[in-house]
Amino acid sequence: MDTLLVTHEDCLQHCPGPGHPERPQRLRAVLDAVRDLPGLIEFPAPLAAEEQVLRVHAAEYLDMLRFAEPKEGLAQLDPDTFMSPGSLDAALRAAGAGCEAIELVLAGKFGNAFCATRPPGHHAESATAMGFCLLNHVAIGAAHALSLAEINHVAIVDFDVHHGNGTQAIFRSDPSVTYLSTHQQALYPWTGHADDQGHGNLHNVPLPADTGSDAFKAAFESRIEPALSAADPDLILVSAGFDAHKDDPLAGLNLEAEDYAWITEQLCRSADALCGGKVVSILEGGYGLDGLALSARAHVETLIRYARQRI
Repeated sequence: MDTLLVTHEDCLQHCPGPGHPERPQRLRAVLDAVRDLPGLIEFPAPLAAEEQVLRVHAAEYLDMLRFAEPKEGLAQLDPDTFMSPGSLDAALRAAGAGCEAIELVLAGKFGNAFCATRPPGHHAESATAMGFCLLNHVAIGAAHALSLAEINHVAIVDFDVHHGNGTQAIFRSDPSVTYLSTHQQALYPWTGHADDQGHGNLHNVPLPADTGSDAFKAAFESRIEPALSAADPDLILVSAGFDAHKDDPLAGLNLEAEDYAWITEQLCRSADALCGGKVVSILEGGYGLDGLALSARAHVETLIRYARQRI
């Protein structure tokens, strides 16, 4: 089977301003790195339907985003988060990409999927934009999956260097979603403490600055993998941030591109054992273009290798 790539040119229209690290070049770097891979089939991302968005976000919040989007220039929503003309469509394409990929993977048309979209989403809360994020795409995808008859439990694995506070807040009291996160401790947004377990469905693994490959792998194997196995999900969603790479300018972990192949392999093995290989990955952070491109390619190459093992 093939791996699905879902993306859209609209995601390049979100421009938060000169010098902002969440720039359109991020997506161009990822697409340039993966589009030539054999076994990858590209589909255009649809706009998320309002019904899909409102499973996660307040209607008043969606209205606010519509009102705030400028016809020219920039609108500032928080110290780091801006909207330009086209920002809302970019976010709706990113959310729609996740929902589309989930449906196609669950239908057995693809072995797994990667959504190459922006802006990122995992900091967005139900009624709050923050951390470069407008809509929480992985949360919208999880809620969409749970609306389908065959899905009773979703696991979200978030390996972005920043904790996904928005995803955690949205699902804190929802036993149908398990949230598992590795992230750098004492870093924005300063959430995701190890003792924060929600209602038993949150598994936070904060890592000290300068953590490298060996320590990361040990933490992943001892903390994330057992919790993921115990959750026994019907689908694994991935918040795929590549900013734990050693060259990322916004953080201080020391992973290499090869480590993302290893992480992806562990997740695909777990998915094979737990849910028939059903993995949908959604791009989050990663702000050093070279490290982002190399890491995303390693991630997608591994997805393709596992998809091709299925008949």
